[in-house]
Amino acid sequence: MVEKLFPAILDEAHVRKRGKLLLGPVNSKLDCEGITILLGPNGSGKTTFLRLLHGLERCRDGTLSWNVDNEEAFRRQAFVFQSPIMLRRSVIENLAYPLAVHGVDRKTARRKATDASRQVGLGQAQERNATVLSGGEKQKLAIARALITKPDVMFLDEPTTNLDGRSTREIEQMLLDARENGVSSFMATHDLGQARRLADHILFFYHGKLLEDQPADTFFNAPASPEATSFLKGDILE
Repeated sequence: MVEKLFPAILDEAHVRKRGKLLLGPVNSKLDCEGITILLGPNGSGKTTFLRLLHGLERCRDGTLSWNVDNEEAFRRQAFVFQSPIMLRRSVIENLAYPLAVHGVDRKTARRKATDASRQVGLGQAQERNATVLSGGEKQKLAIARALITKPDVMFLDEPTTNLDGRSTREIEQMLLDARENGVSSFMATHDLGQARRLADHILFFYHGKLLEDQPADTFFNAPASPEATSFLKGDILE
């Protein structure tokens, strides 16, 4: 039986760069299924928190521990950046790449990549160079590439920034479909409407600290902190 990836336990976790405190202290036990949305003003620590969970940042003080060892935890995760990173290869080759890294043979990887491209509406672009796709197409490809290895959890850093309404709706549907397939997602966004549409759980950050860790309904109806109350009102937080 495969051990669960969660919970992830943060104990006095801090992230510093060049002497500057970016995040912390964070004390939390994350065991969230579904879609967890990270909210907070610019510079509040959302991106740093996602990067810490995925191992792109490390604790300078305190600890982050998963229910499995770090190597296995990383293998069962995926990360989608705000500006999607495309390999200078075709759509199919972009999708097949993570499967090859996981040891899948070329024929099987290409078949699965073909199926995945069709599922996200890129079937007609399979042989196009991924770098010439539109912004929305690149982000759909990035998410499909993240999901193709069937991760337990996916981290997304504002994946719909600067996208039009249609692309945003399509990406939101991909996240909802992933949830139905048992993938947990942690996504940073500035879009409160999007948070209300998608969130099962909310993490609210301010000045590098995790101030709220609540079910979405509780957070939106009765935030516990004055900072979150002001944020939901649209006030400017300094």
